[in-house]
Amino acid sequence: MATYLFALFAWTLPLALSPLREEGHGKFVLIIFSITFAMPALAMGIFRSMGTIDSVLMHTRRERIVPFLFTTALYATLTYMFYTRTGVRLDDNLFRFMLIIDALIVVGTLLTLFWKVSMHSLAAWGFTGIMLALNRLTEDGSLFYPLICSLVITGLVMSARLQLQAHSMREVTAGSIAGLLTSFAGMVFLF
Repeated sequence: MATYLFALFAWTLPLALSPLREEGHGKFVLIIFSITFAMPALAMGIFRSMGTIDSVLMHTRRERIVPFLFTTALYATLTYMFYTRTGVRLDDNLFRFMLIIDALIVVGTLLTLFWKVSMHSLAAWGFTGIMLALNRLTEDGSLFYPLICSLVITGLVMSARLQLQAHSMREVTAGSIAGLLTSFAGMVFLF
């Protein structure tokens, strides 16, 4: 979801990626994809081969703890490295969005320590919560259609998790509420 969010920003709202210059947006999105999707996916294979998890589907809450802690550390490291290595400041939009994404990952990991919530729902509603707040902040309405698309996709994600019986209604709802509240609160607090 982080890749989708930053790709959408690069395409429709380049100001959200300040202080990065527009010619660097493609490279930034590729880095985000590599660190937030490719590396965790590779780690899942490693965790599976080491016996840490039985399946990449991680059917039990207990199986999810180590991979989620790893992913949390990965996201936090990415944010720290961008802050220390690129000149991004605390008041830059890019850093604020990265903090919100980190908060979503931390909340999901903390919830996983006690309960198996749907991280797909948490991430989808996290994306939608950011879009809701940004749509309100932008005056030109450039994010209205992406917001509508995110609402439809979020509904599809939640339905898929239920249809696949990967989660119960309670787990999907808890992930949804956690994602929406975390992202919207982050937007209100940081912007």
